[in-house]
Amino acid sequence: MFEPFPGNYVWNLATNLALVCGGNHGEIDEACRPVRDAARSGADAGSAALFDSWIAVADQVARNADTDLAEGYTLSAGTKYLRASGYYLAAERMQSRDYAPRWVAYDRGLALYHKGAALRGLHVEKVEIPYEASAYTGLFVHDGSGTPRPTLVSVNGLDSMKEQVNMAGHGAANLERGMNTLFLDQPGTGEAIRKRGLPAVYDAERWGSPAFDYLLTRSDVRRDRIGIFGLSFGGYHAPRIAANDPRYALCAVMGANHVWGQRQRERVSHEGENPVPHYWDHVMWVFGFEDRDKFLAYADQITLDGQVDKIRVPFLITHGENDRQIPAFNAKRSYDQAVNSPNRHLRMFTTKDFEVEHCGADNGTGMRDYIADWCAQTFKAMD
Repeated sequence: MFEPFPGNYVWNLATNLALVCGGNHGEIDEACRPVRDAARSGADAGSAALFDSWIAVADQVARNADTDLAEGYTLSAGTKYLRASGYYLAAERMQSRDYAPRWVAYDRGLALYHKGAALRGLHVEKVEIPYEASAYTGLFVHDGSGTPRPTLVSVNGLDSMKEQVNMAGHGAANLERGMNTLFLDQPGTGEAIRKRGLPAVYDAERWGSPAFDYLLTRSDVRRDRIGIFGLSFGGYHAPRIAANDPRYALCAVMGANHVWGQRQRERVSHEGENPVPHYWDHVMWVFGFEDRDKFLAYADQITLDGQVDKIRVPFLITHGENDRQIPAFNAKRSYDQAVNSPNRHLRMFTTKDFEVEHCGADNGTGMRDYIADWCAQTFKAMD
């Protein structure tokens, strides 16, 4: 993994994710250089300085896009707006819930994402998915033709957002292979937690089945070719949903997450490599808890033991051999228990793939493209 901040996994991960999401190496270097000394104080201590540095670069990239747009260079402007959006969202993701400037950055990131996508002529629709007494949002990415196509539902991790996952190239990779994608900000993530106060739940089928129901309302979706994909914590959610909603035609994960609740208890005694600073404050916000012990008791339910054996559709598991957040044994455990899948497949990524970290953060293309290939091939075999 590219490590501009030696010994600071959290900041290095954020930098790699920004690159994976289409960031420019020169702009990211400009954002990182001023805070290299601050990084030595730990992930939490310098997070405000990191925010300021990244926002300064995002602001300048957005101004450069404004200049392009004024001169009529719409494609160039769109590209820059999308990069600026990625930087705003990357900076926001690293802050605690009580850090007020994050909310302005988040709104700015969303606005520029849609502005950039429109200028680039991308077919990205923001949609509402009914959920119990409320609703959460998604992005439906398609080719604009109206042709019914196989479709993947994309499930976020603990701290990711639908815009970031699409900017990481998943929507484009799927479109190249003839598939639409519905990117979710499911409860606990993105707009669902930030704008609507919808916390995460262990029984993900509560919101996963409504996503399927939504797709049934669209004429550009093949009803018999709807699959589900999850990354990071989505590596728990997606199999859980496929196990409990047999309408999904396949399931694929980028990063297995078989015993996520157990992993939280391990983090109490050994913090390990966390995805964000102020980890416990973040995870309790995501789940709607104020007491860590009560959260840990709830999280004991977050396991795929007794779940993946209910999956009766094709099931793909990918994982990096040097994943520092979720140990690789999770992948083997999910594979071993998926005994009723008619086509289960485990693909471990190694140094030969130049992609060994959590969810391919050190490369961003290998797992993504392998999953897209496998899903397209598996859908085709169903015809």
